Amino acid sequence: MKVKTILVSQPEPKIENSPYFDLQEKQKVKIDFRPFIHVEGVPAKEIRQQKVDLNNYTAIILTSRNAVDHFFRVAEEMRFKVPDSMKYFCQSEAVAYYLQKYVVYRKRKIYVGKRTFSELSPLIKKYKDEKFLLPNTDKVKPEVPSTLDALGVDWKQATFYKTVVSDLSDLENVTYDVLVFFSPSGIESLFKNFPDFKQNNTRIAVFGNTTIKAVEEKGLRVDIAAPTPETPSMTMALQKYIDKANKGK
Repeated sequence: MKVKTILVSQPEPKIENSPYFDLQEKQKVKIDFRPFIHVEGVPAKEIRQQKVDLNNYTAIILTSRNAVDHFFRVAEEMRFKVPDSMKYFCQSEAVAYYLQKYVVYRKRKIYVGKRTFSELSPLIKKYKDEKFLLPNTDKVKPEVPSTLDALGVDWKQATFYKTVVSDLSDLENVTYDVLVFFSPSGIESLFKNFPDFKQNNTRIAVFGNTTIKAVEEKGLRVDIAAPTPETPSMTMALQKYIDKANKGK
């Protein structure tokens, strides 16, 4: 069956040269973007109930840009002046770069991992006498607490923001040829919004093994999967599938 319409369960890219726009142009397909989940900040009052006093910490572990935003939001709500001596351990260069939104980079103690949390752990171990705070989401990857416990450092995790299911009720009578998912939370949102969802002829595209697992656990069929050696990105996987499905149109 040919592909004419695609729904990507993420916000629309802000960059003009996004590969999704190239795909739309090249394949003459309609691509819509709609976040199936969104992030909401936890109020400072609730964070105090988690027994968090920002004065007690000398180092902050930041795993995402959301963590950066919500740490500084909470600091402001708590009227906590972040000291210049605070150390920041950032999971990736992208997170460290984003930190510049709030601090003067060259004047701060910032330590940067490569990509994964385990790659950040040698830096944390090097400064094991610090008191670490991990401002995080309510859905934490299990490797994060287990890695920190294994390092034997003094650390505390607190929920500064939550992943919330978006309201998709306006899509109830809308159908797409392909639905694109990037996380198990996206699948959870689909079924929270549409408990009786039936796949029928809808193709499902997924990114990552945990998302594949979430799709299969719901009894759905994975038609397009990324990353693979042949198609490392979702747009490449879609391109390959559409090439085959739309042949002879």
